[in-house]
Amino acid sequence: MIETKNDLLNDLKLNGNGAYFSLDKMVEGETKFVRDLRINLKNVIGSNNLTKKEAYLLALAIAVNEKSKPLIKSFTELAKENGAVEAEVAETYACAAMLATNNVFYRFKHFIKQANEKYQIMPAGIKMNIMMNPILGKEFFELISLAVSAVNGCESCVNSHEESVRKLGSSEARIFDAVRLAAVVKGLTATIN
Repeated sequence: MIETKNDLLNDLKLNGNGAYFSLDKMVEGETKFVRDLRINLKNVIGSNNLTKKEAYLLALAIAVNEKSKPLIKSFTELAKENGAVEAEVAETYACAAMLATNNVFYRFKHFIKQANEKYQIMPAGIKMNIMMNPILGKEFFELISLAVSAVNGCESCVNSHEESVRKLGSSEARIFDAVRLAAVVKGLTATIN
């Protein structure tokens, strides 16, 4: 398991001498999840429906959402190595922050809609100018929004972004791979924090 841990950390360009409490506990207990996690990460990053740059930017959005400093550093570096420019990285951070706001607000509206319809007609009053002309392109920005919303459990946001991404020409396979990547990275953030 130690070799698999070191391979995983090397894949992520993380220092193998760092203290990763959860990962170290899994290695000590010889859980097979460490191997599964490495394989799953390689599979989702290597998706045929996402470029490497897109995969690493999506992974970065989830790491930012989950506040995993080691993975934020890792995925920022890997995204840049695969062609992401500083403006795209910055917009990925901003997208995750915007979704942190929107997912709370729209989850509330969804939860409360049966109990009080008045909330449904009140304007959000939340600025989202970043969505108008994103540097990442509208389709990919919506795909990141969908993936972060899935991680945050906002049903109405997931439905809205999934519909937008499809209308912008994305395939179900691309959408599925983006959400699968988000799920794997969410698990990774619980392992490397």
